[in-house]
Amino acid sequence: MKITWLGHSAFRLDFADKVVLLDPFFTGNPAFEGDRDKVSEGVTHILITHGHGDHVGDTVDIAKATGAKVVTNFELCMYLAKQGVENIDPMNTGGTTDQGGFTVTMVRADHSAGLVEMDVNFPLGNANGLIVKAPGEPTVYHMGDTDIFGDMGLIAEIHQPEVVMIPIGDRFTMGPEVAALAIKRFFGGARAVIPCHYGSFPPLVPNADRFVAAMDGSGIQVVVPHKTVGVRV
Repeated sequence: MKITWLGHSAFRLDFADKVVLLDPFFTGNPAFEGDRDKVSEGVTHILITHGHGDHVGDTVDIAKATGAKVVTNFELCMYLAKQGVENIDPMNTGGTTDQGGFTVTMVRADHSAGLVEMDVNFPLGNANGLIVKAPGEPTVYHMGDTDIFGDMGLIAEIHQPEVVMIPIGDRFTMGPEVAALAIKRFFGGARAVIPCHYGSFPPLVPNADRFVAAMDGSGIQVVVPHKTVGVRV
């Protein structure tokens, strides 16, 4: 599997004949330095953790242009359908869906979820994390936006993720030290951890240095990729 970080919480997964975008926030994302059309080339699926604009991102335009299937919570799927997205696959917390060659499971996240339009804030289901499992590939856990919570222990026990994408930016999610505690306490069996949701906007932690320092001695590989540069796991 090739994992490409696209800035903020956006990732691209390439494996077998699948191209999966996670939280594809490109337009207006100061941490994204690539070309949207290029990074979405060949996309088969778009997975969204929750309904905030910096995670829904360019989903509508990419889905319309490529026909990629959009997988997210029920309420957000219904909202996207009203925006003209035709290929949707709604689900919810605890559920698993077969995407033909891989599965997606939605797990809990401690965060809010909704969009602001015309000065009205309306909810779009719950915030979630995503578990991606494919035969012969490492199990990937994208935490979405979240704080630490004790049931991460159950997520680790049930799904045994090998690659964990974790928000470290503080203010809206865990900060670096708490994120490191979450990994060390609950996900000690992971092969690699990739920090995200930082360095995009001034209120967020500007880099991953504190997280790397807090993970020192854990024995877990911390991957801090350059933007739009992929790592193989």
